[in-house]
Amino acid sequence: MHRPKRLLGMIVWLLAALLLAGPASAQRVEGDRAEGTGLYSAEIPVRSQSESEREAGFARGLAQVLGKLSGDRGAAQRPGVAQELRRAKQYVEGYDYRQDEGVSSRGSPTFTTTLVVRYRRDDIDAVAAALGLPVWPDPRPKPVLWLAIDDGSGPRLVALQQSNVARPVLQRAIERGYRLGLPGGSAAEQAAVGAIWRGDTASIARISARYNPPMQLIGKLYRDGAGWKADWIFVDGGRVLSRWSETADDARRLLPTGADGAADALTRRYAKASPAGAPSTQAVVFAGMNSSADFIRLSAQLQRMSVVRGMRPVRATPQGLEIELDLLTGLTGFRRMADAQVLVEADGNIEGVTPVFHLR
Repeated sequence: MHRPKRLLGMIVWLLAALLLAGPASAQRVEGDRAEGTGLYSAEIPVRSQSESEREAGFARGLAQVLGKLSGDRGAAQRPGVAQELRRAKQYVEGYDYRQDEGVSSRGSPTFTTTLVVRYRRDDIDAVAAALGLPVWPDPRPKPVLWLAIDDGSGPRLVALQQSNVARPVLQRAIERGYRLGLPGGSAAEQAAVGAIWRGDTASIARISARYNPPMQLIGKLYRDGAGWKADWIFVDGGRVLSRWSETADDARRLLPTGADGAADALTRRYAKASPAGAPSTQAVVFAGMNSSADFIRLSAQLQRMSVVRGMRPVRATPQGLEIELDLLTGLTGFRRMADAQVLVEADGNIEGVTPVFHLR
């Protein structure tokens, strides 16, 4: 007799819990593996599943996503980005955790907790545009990795069958927003090791012609005294875009440098500047200011906007309060980042005339 009431109470409790939960944690069936390999998702190692560790992970993940979107591994240091990282939680669409098991250098098992975060695409695109970040457009190319390793017994090709050996460089490419492919390992491709070792880019381009696109990351990894050295060449359409070398004590630390160098070369050539405005000082009139509380609310809103670098009240006008704003990407960036729940641009604003925004 009381069961319907208990059921109704449980439904209400569940709805309340969902409303208070914030960004949704994904529900997965047995056997699924949470992954953050997409352009607008990230994987971040965390020490625990606590709220503070998770929110710190949201910020690190957003930096990773902006880096993938722009192709700039220093995206987190660009003007205005740090302010957006502090409120990364508001851009989260959902998150999940994954437990990874590995083996330490001494052979003992290791366990790592990974936070997998998905961010809202439209919000991230708006942030990138407002801050003037370059954008490396989709679809991204998948260059072929021609890697030869000599551990002292002669150089050998790393082909598809040895993908685990190349895992550090393949994974770093994913973290930078693109993918690398490996050759199939035919007899003719195995014989190309000599061309890799000589840095014969023309020969490698010819044998790579069966793969698309016509891009090759050519690398040789070899002993260098007590450590290791890697020499890399990135080729696009037969043209050498970049050459670089790295040294380290551990060969595994050198492999990701190939993916980083290739990403840097690709973004220099293909990333497009965001159509945001240039830094400027702009006078803006804010209407609807009826009390000191309204001014405090407006001031707080402007301080939250990462495109606003400074503000100075100028004068009160019949329309409202005129404030001079130092804008990172001009009025274009300000319009993109203005919260429509707080600020609404007046109809009829004319180019060249001080714009008016209404405080809601």
